[in-house]
Amino acid sequence: MQLNPSAPRQAPDDADNTGGWRTPSVESLTELVHSFYAAVRADALLGPVFEEALRDRWEPHLARMVDFWSTVALGSKSFRGNVFGKHMALQGVTPAHFAVWVRLWGEQTTRLFAPEVAHDLQVTAHGIARNLFLGYFGTHPVFGDGAGDHPSEAGH
Repeated sequence: MQLNPSAPRQAPDDADNTGGWRTPSVESLTELVHSFYAAVRADALLGPVFEEALRDRWEPHLARMVDFWSTVALGSKSFRGNVFGKHMALQGVTPAHFAVWVRLWGEQTTRLFAPEVAHDLQVTAHGIARNLFLGYFGTHPVFGDGAGDHPSEAGH
């Protein structure tokens, strides 16, 4: 299942007055993962990197990412893996890739979730991105919108 990130959507049953999900659930995280990766695939910078890495394995990757975000956001413990090691194996990653990834994540979380839930998901993603960025470049990034830019906001 692949979703068009710009397609109109019906508000979920637990929508707040912004039309976004009020609480994360497997359903909402599935929608997020699919819409986020549709945006990634359409992006001129990120799309080729992900296509090269995943090729014909998109469906298993999407299922794994739903498991990952369910583990992170819901405590489901459905994901097991080495996120850091998998990403460190990718070649040609630049700071610009991280900036686009964070921007697209922010756009999709803002579109799909109530503001406080979107913010929490953004802070978590920024923490993950910061750790990966540090692994690649030996320094911490500043992503620009403040959500999780400071280690104290992400539990570090």
